[in-house]
Amino acid sequence: MSGWTLVIPVRGGAGKSRLDVPGVDRAALARAIGLDTIAAAQACPAVAQVVVVTADAEIAREISDACIVVTDPGSGLNDAVRAGLAVTDAAAPRAAMLGDLPALDTTDLEAVLAAAGRHEMAALPDAEGTGTTLITRTIAGELIPAFGENSFARHCAAGFVDLAREIDTGSGQPAVWSARRDLDTLDQLHEAEQLGLGIRSTALIQRSSGQGAASSVA
Repeated sequence: MSGWTLVIPVRGGAGKSRLDVPGVDRAALARAIGLDTIAAAQACPAVAQVVVVTADAEIAREISDACIVVTDPGSGLNDAVRAGLAVTDAAAPRAAMLGDLPALDTTDLEAVLAAAGRHEMAALPDAEGTGTTLITRTIAGELIPAFGENSFARHCAAGFVDLAREIDTGSGQPAVWSARRDLDTLDQLHEAEQLGLGIRSTALIQRSSGQGAASSVA
């Protein structure tokens, strides 16, 4: 299935209070992470339209020509996702994805959406297996987000199919890992660096430290 509408909530400079990288401005890093995520989504052939929900004026200015921008209502992640979904076509395939996947690989996202296209509703767990990075719906009707701590169990209980199981290659290697590695901590940033950060996050970190501030912290 192609022609997905993808909603991405991005807090930008107001986010990532727990992600403290020495020498790197926290707000600038949060914006870079969000913009790298958006860029990967835009580059995915399966995605027809990207809707970004944000209250960050800098992010909104940078993406306004290429994305639909919806103002974040400021009442939490799930309300932000609902605000984005409200401007989409409820009869078209829709997805909602976290905005903190700076290592997101376009091929991984395409594989996730291809698997999701076989089901009415599906969800992708985060790298720890407890949270959720993406939910989808292919048929008409409401896509109901339940993001947050331990959200994957809630999504599964609501009838979402586990996409990690669908995409498992049986090779022992984590499938579509770049679409599952969201960021809240420095350790998670280390892991995302190994996958390959997007150009904005990479440039910001390299400017702050010749070899990358995140890599220099044990």
